[in-house]
Amino acid sequence: MGAEVAPDHGHVAVVGGGICGLATAHRLVRAGARVTLLEGSDQLGGLGTFFPWRDRWVERFYHCVMPTDDHLLGLLDELGLRDSITWRRTRMGMVVDGRDFPFNTALDLLRFTPLGVVDRLRFGAVSVLLRRLGRGKDLDGTRTEDWLRGLYGDRVWELLLAPLFGAKFGARFGDVPALYLWQRLGREGAVAVRGYPDGGYRTVIDALRASIEAGGGEVRLDAPVRRIGVGDGVRLELPGGEVVSADRAVSTLPLPQLRQLADDDLAARLPDVRLPYQGVVNALFFLRRPLSGHYWTPVVRSGTDFDGLIQMTPLAGVEPYYGRHLVYAMRYTDRESALFQEDDTAIAARWTAQLLTLHPALDAADVEEVRVFKAPFVEPVYPLGYLARRPPVVVAGTPLLLATTAHVYPDVTSWNSSVGLAQRVVATLEGAPQPVPG
Repeated sequence: MGAEVAPDHGHVAVVGGGICGLATAHRLVRAGARVTLLEGSDQLGGLGTFFPWRDRWVERFYHCVMPTDDHLLGLLDELGLRDSITWRRTRMGMVVDGRDFPFNTALDLLRFTPLGVVDRLRFGAVSVLLRRLGRGKDLDGTRTEDWLRGLYGDRVWELLLAPLFGAKFGARFGDVPALYLWQRLGREGAVAVRGYPDGGYRTVIDALRASIEAGGGEVRLDAPVRRIGVGDGVRLELPGGEVVSADRAVSTLPLPQLRQLADDDLAARLPDVRLPYQGVVNALFFLRRPLSGHYWTPVVRSGTDFDGLIQMTPLAGVEPYYGRHLVYAMRYTDRESALFQEDDTAIAARWTAQLLTLHPALDAADVEEVRVFKAPFVEPVYPLGYLARRPPVVVAGTPLLLATTAHVYPDVTSWNSSVGLAQRVVATLEGAPQPVPG
């Protein structure tokens, strides 16, 4: 348990009930602070929210636990949930030009005919050495395209890697710092074992809420903050003229949202970091028959709007879904894009047709149900040299701290990095003196 919060910290408000906000409130309450958590929607969890399906709950967006997720596993220990994680060995596939290939072993790579023999051998050798090849280099100042094209060659970059990074980061994919990829390899690497909590991620969210409330904290849903101002403390305006005043506050809102809510004084003090953000469109398919059995399958040049498939059966089995096979199809896209703005019903119909074309062993009767969900702020698109531009967690001269995806870099945006950021913010809150507004 962390050190006792100094008395002059008083009342701390946490804005946002995603995993970072929940972990922050949980740790503050454990340290003795008086905490109010404000969530604008009717659910906690952020990207970990869920929807009712039959008599159960299903995540709107896919998640898994990696064995290297030390921050998250430590939090689950505190909640008594670490032993609830079921670990399974999973496999990866790759769909290229409509053909589904396994992509796990050296033999799979040798049989991966979209690449020539020389490129296959080069791909395998470089992939094994990639983490070592990045050590000691200024990857934060190196474009991903320049680094990977130089290592793998033009053919591998153009056929495989450019579509994969384009799927994640949009038109700016080549300019993302290579450090992001290097850190992702550190989290995932060649690890094929992944975990999933019994009862789904709602069990984690419910346990965090119970911990906060058991420690005297208040958790409020349907409490969107309309305006944030700073002075001797933090003033949070809610609908209906309600005001919540706190000595300090932690905002987990994406920076573009926070700027819209900040009063003039706070807006002038916020860090001048204006990152583009990628959103995501997710379609969930409840199927009567399985697909390939691969947990993760990028989809490249195959005539689909979605560019990746996550099959939950290899990770969670079929029991949570009454014998159905749950498949997530996703496309990362800007929140202003035509796809993001499109009607969910139209997306469901078109993506169903594309999935059936991609997997001709399925027919329409195998698709029992389709749900579409969208999230506007999933991950920032980081510019070169972002380490030096990453904003501090304390807004200078104010009692406001920030805990956003803009702060987790170079770590990969995940529940694990969000929990780690929460720990860093709470440590700052415990140790820093009360700022004097200037």
